[in-house]
Amino acid sequence: MSFHTYMLQCADGSYYVGHTDDLETRLAQHQAGEAPGYTHNRRPVTLVWSEDFSDREQAFAVEKQLKGWSRAKKEALIEGDWETVRSLARRVLRDEPSPGSVSPQDERRGDGQGAPPPAIVLVRPQLGENIGKAARAMLNFGLTELRLVSPRDGWPNPAAGPAASGADSVLAGAKVYETVAEATADCAHVYATTVRKRGVILPVVTPETAAHAIRSEAGRSAILFGPERSGLETDDVAVARTIVTVPINPEFGSLNLAQAVILVAYEWSKGEALASPPSVEQAEPAPQAELDRMIAHLDGILETAGYFFPPDRAHVDRRALRTILTSPGWNAGEIRTLRGMLRSIERSQK
Repeated sequence: MSFHTYMLQCADGSYYVGHTDDLETRLAQHQAGEAPGYTHNRRPVTLVWSEDFSDREQAFAVEKQLKGWSRAKKEALIEGDWETVRSLARRVLRDEPSPGSVSPQDERRGDGQGAPPPAIVLVRPQLGENIGKAARAMLNFGLTELRLVSPRDGWPNPAAGPAASGADSVLAGAKVYETVAEATADCAHVYATTVRKRGVILPVVTPETAAHAIRSEAGRSAILFGPERSGLETDDVAVARTIVTVPINPEFGSLNLAQAVILVAYEWSKGEALASPPSVEQAEPAPQAELDRMIAHLDGILETAGYFFPPDRAHVDRRALRTILTSPGWNAGEIRTLRGMLRSIERSQK
């Protein structure tokens, strides 16, 4: 899978930098205004530069680097003028601004440092267990601000703690509000999660697009999640500026509360330096000589067992056997294990 860092020139002449794992789709979203954020009111946009990377971390690191570059340095990159890029790298970050351009400081808001993590707002949640599970999902992916709107069973709820499985800090910091409007009063960007049509005409985006927009826009963001039984009501969705939804089985469009939270939280977390399970270094393939000895060992056993019959096809069978045993790229330990198995078979034949 490839990841792409890209640069767009907006209609006002400014530049926007982002990263994605699907460049064609992301460009179409920017062009159609489906990516809420910097480019939404600066269309049409033009792709002026992109680069492919093997993993998201590299693409995101380059995005952050480019967002700190001056306009002149970005334009040198677009032109492939590496001598100018190197020359400008020796200057201070802020070059003289060009008319109609966005300063490096403004564009750099998209690196996530200018915008705080979104608040997760649970609207009229019913069960304490589900609040706890949502808190667990949040903390797994680096989100800590939980807001509750009129929880059915009140707050605090003793059933939430065990279900949170250690996410006690999220529960302890949870704030309770009477209405959605109160819970989102300090937020410049409000997203409503729903998989149902609610009769409200708003932009509809995926969790990935929403996460990118949250990082790109200045100001606090809130993401609304509805009650377990029915989801957000139309009046709740009307408070939001954008709807967040995911492609889902039309015959069974039911996600529980924690599942919905984890989908959104995971997409947001992609831009964070969270810990990943340590990778296990793979052993090198065994030397050819060890592989040849194993094949010869097996060949001798099969010869004794009368496997190579009729004799005039023995060379074909041996070739097929070598191909099968060569394909996996056994390491030295695996070959030792296989030869141990072969020796056990030999002993049983005697």
